[in-house]
Amino acid sequence: MTDRPILMFDSGIGGLTVLREARVLMPDRRFVYVADDAAFPYGNWEEPALKERILGLFDELLERFKPELSVIPCNTASTLVIEAIRERFPGHPFVGTVPAIKPAAERTRSGLVSVLATPGTVKRQYTRDLITQWGSKCHVRLVGSHRLAALAETYMREGFVDEDVVAEEIAPCFVEQDGRRTDIVVLACTHYPFLVNRMRKTAPWPVDWIDPAEAIARRALSLLKPRDGSSRNEAPAFGRDLAIFTSGKPHFATARLMQGFGLSLA
Repeated sequence: MTDRPILMFDSGIGGLTVLREARVLMPDRRFVYVADDAAFPYGNWEEPALKERILGLFDELLERFKPELSVIPCNTASTLVIEAIRERFPGHPFVGTVPAIKPAAERTRSGLVSVLATPGTVKRQYTRDLITQWGSKCHVRLVGSHRLAALAETYMREGFVDEDVVAEEIAPCFVEQDGRRTDIVVLACTHYPFLVNRMRKTAPWPVDWIDPAEAIARRALSLLKPRDGSSRNEAPAFGRDLAIFTSGKPHFATARLMQGFGLSLA
């Protein structure tokens, strides 16, 4: 029985939304969660420098932990490096995360869809290619938020968020056109589901908020080799799941949050 972990990589705590779903589907697996908090937020980086940083980090991470599979829940990172990272490590499986434009286009009734993302994801050609491929029959509005990811981090640490600011950040997502209204908002940042209840509360009208976390976890499960029957239902031993912060100095409240998710600081 292999005991190699599944590695999850995010710019901060956003990937915990995917880890939560992955544990439901893979209760017998071990996880290593890596938060590149030293570089947070990724939206402030120039693309070449960020790409070089992420690839360099994976040189170290794959050597150190030898994971069975790596998941990159971060849309900003995935849309930038997923092709390059697969080329650099051809023998290692990666699960990337891209805006859920295809399911949104399939489910919309009004034909008005918004993609709520970071500025980095919004400006990426990868994102625009997804719209061309899957959303050409819809009106897709890209909305880049400069503040929501940081708000989500603060909310998860402190339990408070300014709802007026949340309302301001999501307001551009809501479009009225020829008697139709936006009916789907794609949450194209794994941080954003932490704020979805506040988004529902402050939204001008009800919409379907698409959270890709379960789909990402299911994709990861599909790429793993099946385990033998004797171990399939065994929960991992306490303390086996690790959290790594690239800063080496996570905020006390963040460290406590990690422990609440069953992660031990390495």
